[in-house]
Amino acid sequence: MFTGIVTALGTITQATGTQHVHARIAAPFDPEGIAIGASIACSGVCLTVVDKGGVAGDSWFAVDISGETTSRTVAGRWAEGTTLNLEPALKLGDELGGHIVTGHVDGVGRVVSISTVGDSIRVIIAAPADLAPYIAEKGSITVDGISLTVNDIADQADGTCHFALNIIPHTAKVTTAGEWAEGASVNLEIDVLARYLKRMQALKG
Repeated sequence: MFTGIVTALGTITQATGTQHVHARIAAPFDPEGIAIGASIACSGVCLTVVDKGGVAGDSWFAVDISGETTSRTVAGRWAEGTTLNLEPALKLGDELGGHIVTGHVDGVGRVVSISTVGDSIRVIIAAPADLAPYIAEKGSITVDGISLTVNDIADQADGTCHFALNIIPHTAKVTTAGEWAEGASVNLEIDVLARYLKRMQALKG
C-alpha cells in the first residue's frame, strides 16, 4: 500500500529482457532500510525488491518486471536511463499524505497539453474510455505514482476524457512531472474506491 507521495527519484542503470525485464535501479536510499521482498512503487508500479546493494545515499535495488506489467504500463518505461518516481511501501503509523494507492496501474494516459498558470503548471491528460467514468472532478488520481487532484474534467465524444491537473513547483521539482511533455505517456491508477465501484457495476451487467 502506498500514498502517492514520491520520496525519491531513481534511475534504471541496467535492464535485461523485453517482455519480462530484470532491472537495477539506482536510488538515494539506505540499503540497510530496504528488505529483500519489500515493495517499492516505481512510477506507480508496485515492484518487489529481489536484490540490493550500495551505501546510504548511493544505493541500488533490483526488481523483476513481468510481461503482464510491461504490457499494461507505458511502453519503453523499463529501459536503461529512465528516471522513475520512487515510494517505499507505507508502514503502520506513517502519515497518509496523499490518498490510498495500490501500485496497480489501470491504464495509460497521454499528456495533451501543458501550460503555465502563475508559478504552477496546468497539465491536461487524456484517459482511455474504460477509465473515464471513474475519474471525477476534485477526486484523486495517481499519475506515474504521484497522488494528484483532478481540477476539472471534459468528456470526449469517443468515450475518453481529458482531465486537468495543477502541478505546483515543489511537485515539479521532486518528481518526473517537471519533465512531462505534450504527447508523453503516463501510468494511471484510478482511486481505489472507484476501482471497487467499477467491479460492482460490471457484476450488475
